[in-house]
Amino acid sequence: MAPAYGGSVPMRRIMKPAAAMEVARYNLEDALSDHSASSELYPTLSRELSREMSRDSRVTDKYAFAFDIDGVLIRGGRPIPEAIEAMKVLNGKNPYGIKIPYIFVTNGGGKTEQERCVQLSKQLELEVSPGQFICGHTPMREMVAQYKTVLVVGGEGEKCRHVAESYGFKDIVTPGDIIKDNPHTTPFRSLTEQELENSKLRNYGKVKIEAILVFADSRDWAGDQQIILDLLTSKGGYLGTRSENFDEGPPLFFAHNDIIWSAQHDHTRLGMGALRLSLEAMYHGITGKKLEATSFGKPQIGTFEFATRLLQQWRKENSGIDAPPETVYFVGDTPESDIRGSNLFNEHSANEWYSILVRTGVYDEGTTPKFTPKATCDNVLQAVLHAIEREKNKDTLKWRDEVSSQQEALRSTHSVDWAAKGSMIST
Repeated sequence: MAPAYGGSVPMRRIMKPAAAMEVARYNLEDALSDHSASSELYPTLSRELSREMSRDSRVTDKYAFAFDIDGVLIRGGRPIPEAIEAMKVLNGKNPYGIKIPYIFVTNGGGKTEQERCVQLSKQLELEVSPGQFICGHTPMREMVAQYKTVLVVGGEGEKCRHVAESYGFKDIVTPGDIIKDNPHTTPFRSLTEQELENSKLRNYGKVKIEAILVFADSRDWAGDQQIILDLLTSKGGYLGTRSENFDEGPPLFFAHNDIIWSAQHDHTRLGMGALRLSLEAMYHGITGKKLEATSFGKPQIGTFEFATRLLQQWRKENSGIDAPPETVYFVGDTPESDIRGSNLFNEHSANEWYSILVRTGVYDEGTTPKFTPKATCDNVLQAVLHAIEREKNKDTLKWRDEVSSQQEALRSTHSVDWAAKGSMIST
């Protein structure tokens, strides 16, 4: 029996369904052998039995997984101990020999999806494809047709410029470019020799910046916020100008809205959502107005819709399954983004999104999550085993219902037969 929502999943309980399945298999075989036309009497049951009794690795079409990365699989650049084993379970190393499709949905970014996949492949000791991967800034690629010249903020060195170029943006400006043009823009920051070499020099006072895209966490909060505020209060996106009503600046977009995240430090670290809060406070202090901005990433519904399309495409291309899974198990460590987003999307989605919170990241043991998961597990391996156990329990109940239904039908048929014979004898 599956544990109550919010409870952990002890390792010793995971093998129970395997033993139960063996007992059920023998009982069902006996029941079927009593009736020669088993496939006619129990069509669904026979189909399920043939699947279960085959030990060859195969891909399930019933359910799939979506994983956050930081705090679930990786912490401080290193794999969480149970993560590698969890991936092996998904790829067929489980009592049922099934392979379970999965994707990765992270609010992190700052690198191309291809780079992140290479990095994650090394960390988890398996091959990860860009077709399985969503960064916080991945949906921004759909904005290429809308904006030509954009300011891209965050990340290490020139990496976010390269990400924007890979998405197809035609004219990309970075804070380093602006400081190179006018060093007085940020009084307390000077560019390094490498930054001066990489930054592109031109007169940015004559360049219309159409949108501000925060792709990754800022490495220079003071300098980046100064430049963002200069643009937000400008006339039409031209640096050096100042709007009289403060509503002529370019739109501002964030790859995600996580205030904190789990790194190698013992305590959580500030994330992009904290930068947004800081900007909102400063903008209001300067203009007296509320800052209007758009965030992608979790818990935004659009990110989960994007994930749904990606998962369906991945299953179709790699397993020939051209339909959404009945259930998606979303495993995360942050109640405010992972659990909140999957719970909210579950209310609108045609299929089930089942949220699982793990204790290896942002979540603090002993506290009550602001958004309640369907289950809480110690780590990602227990989360995966919990989901598999839950699916097998669902199958067992389904089979029992069909057996009961078919047996009732048989009893009714036999009753009619004996009633007819009794009528013939009395006649």
